[in-house]
Amino acid sequence: MAETGASPRPPTPPAHSPLARAEHFVWLTARVLEQRLFAYHFLDGDADPVETALDAYRNTDGGYGHGLEPDLRGPLSQPLHTGHALRVLDAIGRCGGQRVERVCRYLTSVTTPDGALPAIGPGQRDYPTAPFIPVLDDPPSELLATGPVVGLLHRNEVWHAWLFRATDFCWQAVESLERSHPYEIQAAVAFLDSAPDRPRAEAVADRLGRLVRDQHLAALDPDHLDAHPVPPGYAPGEHHFPYDYARTPDSLARAWFTDDEMSRSLNHLLDEQEDDGGWPVRRRHWAPSTALEARPMVTITALRTLHAYDRPIDRTDR
Repeated sequence: MAETGASPRPPTPPAHSPLARAEHFVWLTARVLEQRLFAYHFLDGDADPVETALDAYRNTDGGYGHGLEPDLRGPLSQPLHTGHALRVLDAIGRCGGQRVERVCRYLTSVTTPDGALPAIGPGQRDYPTAPFIPVLDDPPSELLATGPVVGLLHRNEVWHAWLFRATDFCWQAVESLERSHPYEIQAAVAFLDSAPDRPRAEAVADRLGRLVRDQHLAALDPDHLDAHPVPPGYAPGEHHFPYDYARTPDSLARAWFTDDEMSRSLNHLLDEQEDDGGWPVRRRHWAPSTALEARPMVTITALRTLHAYDRPIDRTDR
C-alpha cells in the first residue's frame, strides 16, 4: 500500500527509450541537485526542490562552491562555480530577485581591475583542483568565466552596476578573438546569444563561425574523427561537435553549420549514450569522483540538446 500523503511518482518514459535509460543512470549515480534537475526537465518536477538542492552549494558571500563544478573541490566560492549556479537558476526560471542580487554582490567582490571575472581565485590552491586548471596568484580576466555569466544576466533582464563594465569587457574580448579553443568559443556564444545589441552580436557571431571552421574547432564528420585533431592541451578524444556550440536551434552558432552537419552531429550525440544510460565525459579524468559527478550533468545536457532539436528521446525507436 502506498504511504499516506506520499506524492505520486512522475510519469515514466517508455522502457528502453534513451530517456528511460538515462533516468535509471541518474537515480543510480547523480547528486541530489542533478536528480532534481532531471525530474524538473523530464518528469514534471517542481523548481523549488532544484533551488533547495542548489542552496547547499551557496556561501555567505553570495557565491557558490563545495564542488558544484566537479573539477574544483573545496568550500570556496569561485566564479566558475557561480556561473554554474546561474545556469541552474536560468534553467528553472529563477534567475532573478534577491538570489541574483546576492550573486552580483559576490561578482563585484571578485572582479578584476578591467571589470571582468577571473576563472579561479588563488585561494583554490589550498584545495584539490584538476591539474589542467591553472591556479594563479594574480589571475587575469577570462572570457571563459565572464561571457556565460554576463549572457545569462542579460537573458534574464537583470540590471546591476556590475554588468556595465563586464559587458564592455565581453564585447572587446569577442571582437578581438583571432586564435581560440572550443571552450572559449562556447563562452563567446553564451554571451552573444543574449547580448542586448543584436546586430552587433550577429556580426561578431558570423566572424566567429568562420574562425571555428578555419581553425577546425568543430568535428564536422563524426565518422572520421581521426581527421579532426583536438586542440593542444585537451584530452585525447576531447572533440567538440556542432551541437556543442549550438545547443538550441535559435543559437547564433546554428548558422555556422549546414543542416547535414548538424544532423550528423546530433545522430552522433544520440549514439554516444552508453550501456549504463549515461553519456560520457570527454574531458580528461583526474579523479574517480569528479568523473562520476560530471556524467549526470553531461547526460542532462545531452538530453536537453536532443529535445531542443526534436529528437525522439522518449521513444524506443532510434
